[in-house]
Amino acid sequence: MKAPLAFVSGLLFGAGLLLSGMGSPLRVLGFLDLAGNWDPSLGFVMGGAVLTAAPLFARARRWWDAEPSGPIDRPLLVGAAVFGIGWGLAGVCPGPAIADLPLAPSAALAFLVPMGAGLWLSRWPGGAGRFADGRDG
Repeated sequence: MKAPLAFVSGLLFGAGLLLSGMGSPLRVLGFLDLAGNWDPSLGFVMGGAVLTAAPLFARARRWWDAEPSGPIDRPLLVGAAVFGIGWGLAGVCPGPAIADLPLAPSAALAFLVPMGAGLWLSRWPGGAGRFADGRDG
């Protein structure tokens, strides 16, 4: 039951990204261009997503007695910074890149291939690709 639900959820997420125009790198870069022609639409989409998801995450946390997987440490902060820099340079993050695969495969792959390489490199010995309890991520 989990796989079909995850598949339908992914399709809805991707359709929402494309219908809202958030699959466009120009829209993302416009949001990040605070000193130029700023486009606040991505902020409204993110705000709506947070307002929708926050109560569901809180409920899920109570249902499954889930706690965060680990502390906010240096590998997490470095990874978040690298992700943010890449997002700002490319104007793409993983969700829109996957949604854009059928529409603009070369642009999507130009983001997804380096992202995959970074994930693979993070699993090397000494990399940050482990959960707090030592399991591989």
